[in-house]
Formats: sequence, structure tokens, C-alpha cells
Amino acid sequence: MELSDLYSERILDLAGNAPQPGRLADADASARKVSRVCGSMIEVDVVVRDGAIAGYGHEVSACALGQVSAAVVAREIVGTPVAEFLAVRAQMHDMLKDGGPPPGGKWDDLKYLEPVRDYPNRHVSTLLVFDAVAAAIEKLESSQALAALG
Repeated sequence: MELSDLYSERILDLAGNAPQPGRLADADASARKVSRVCGSMIEVDVVVRDGAIAGYGHEVSACALGQVSAAVVAREIVGTPVAEFLAVRAQMHDMLKDGGPPPGGKWDDLKYLEPVRDYPNRHVSTLLVFDAVAAAIEKLESSQALAALG
């Protein structure tokens, strides 16, 4: 498979019509992730209420693959329980690194990223948004744990 084969019509459509939610001023937590391989960057903001993601914002500067991941996340994340999002992140890692199936349900468009599995140097940018959101959630959980102690 040629690298250009990764960029299917659906990938280009999703990247070209990606929502740009912008940053959140009142985020509970934020995180920034950068791919050293390609320079893709994403900064995410999350608001979590009652164990679910109630608000989401991002600023992304990424290749088409990173833009597609970020677009699907931006479209679907609000209202998603934190545990479900972390499970989708694990499925994406498994899909790319271990040949696992893509996430389904409302996350079904992530299946278009399945061919990225054959291009390990593209994994980081494809997973960037998932890793950034997980890092923001981890920061939030750490600060809540510290607040509970104090």
C-alpha cells in the first residue's frame, strides 16, 4: 500500500470538514501533545461533570490523519463518560498497534483510520487527540485527589 492510499475520500472529507471548537476559557483541565515525528500538535480542554465529559475544546495543527481523529473526537466527546472515552482510546491503540478492531457506535468513523496500522510513523499523530484528552483527564483526577487530601 502506498502512503497516498491512506488518504481515502472519506479521510479527506472528514479532515476538510473538521469542527474547530476552539479553546475553552473555563476548562477543568488542559493538555498539549506534540508528535516529534511529524510536528503535529494539539491542545485540548475538558470539562468533566458527574463522570462524563461535559465540555471540550481544542486547537489542532496536524496532518490529515490527526485532523480526522480530532474531528471525530470533537464531534462525539461531549456527553461521553470518561471511562468510555478511555476505552475508545485503548481500542484505537489496539487497532493500530495490535491489529484490533476499530471502535464502533458513535465512534464508527474512526474505522477509516484502520489502514494507518501499516504506517507506524503515522500512529502518533493519529493518536494525538486521544493521548491529549487522557492526559487532561489524568491531570484533573490528580488535582481532585490532591484537593480531597487537603
